[in-house]
Amino acid sequence: MNYRERLEELEEKNLSAFAAKSRESKGRLRPETECDMRTAYQRDRDRILHCKSFRRMKHKTQVFLAPQGDHYRTRLTHTLEVSQISRSIAKALLLNEDLTEAIALGHDLGHTPFGHAGERALDSVCQDGFRHSEQSVRIVDRLERDGAGLNLTWEVRDGILNHHLSTLPSTLEGRIVRFSDKIAYINHDIDDAIRGGILKETDIPEEITDILGKSVKERLDTLIHDIVFQSDGKNEILMSEQIYEAMMKLREFMFAHVYTNPVAKGEEYKVKGMLSQMYAYYLGNIRALPEEYQHLIADGEPNTRVVCDYIAGMSDQYAVSRFQSLFIPSPWIH
Repeated sequence: MNYRERLEELEEKNLSAFAAKSRESKGRLRPETECDMRTAYQRDRDRILHCKSFRRMKHKTQVFLAPQGDHYRTRLTHTLEVSQISRSIAKALLLNEDLTEAIALGHDLGHTPFGHAGERALDSVCQDGFRHSEQSVRIVDRLERDGAGLNLTWEVRDGILNHHLSTLPSTLEGRIVRFSDKIAYINHDIDDAIRGGILKETDIPEEITDILGKSVKERLDTLIHDIVFQSDGKNEILMSEQIYEAMMKLREFMFAHVYTNPVAKGEEYKVKGMLSQMYAYYLGNIRALPEEYQHLIADGEPNTRVVCDYIAGMSDQYAVSRFQSLFIPSPWIH
């Protein structure tokens, strides 16, 4: 029995007419023999879950640099929360949960060490600029598996590339992740900021909490329900005007009080100096790059792009370790 075909038939039978069906995928960059057990989107989810870039996210900053505590979010836990929210919405709307999960798990693979501070640092020095969504696609297309890439489907790659509010994925599943990313980070960053003593729940303006709720749990419930209610039976993922405006006001509040807070962000100026110096060093010492990155240059990739790839892939701790090794003198021991 071909189990994949049975799953594809179940998708046709049970999913919404607006769902992206596995057998209707636009395909991969390179044709492959289909799996007899898993659909195309299930295979993509598994490839992302097992790749090295996914594991490195556990040591990459979400908001707070090197937080002292086990319960602060990392880029990996953020990704898992986005996946959970996305799957809940997709399931309620009878959309393709496997595709939604694959996009959610892969959307931040290209994030730098030290979160958005690292992204801004690389964007300022890299010749072609740096945007983590584009880097995420580069990882799955080119960098993983020693340069072979993960060869994901077009729909997953499209969702990963277009998960910003300023862009629009082609599938409803990708549009779910686009909203879920914002829902997740706004609310879990509030939770972390309260834990870190940067915020109190009562600091959030009542004009926002009266609409969205007075706790993280209430706000998540409000936002998720609103998307499901507004999108049910429609070929679009929507939020009501009142809820969307309240969410964006909450986002603005977080930028003003947390994302630019000098107490929470006081160390970030060091990130630019550190990553900029490492970028200049490796650009002038290409042979110091690991062998897998030198192979990319041998294949015709520009030096500037490959150096950016190497630094962007570092975890926070590894970046600090490499910087110390390159620029901090070691004690002399006789």
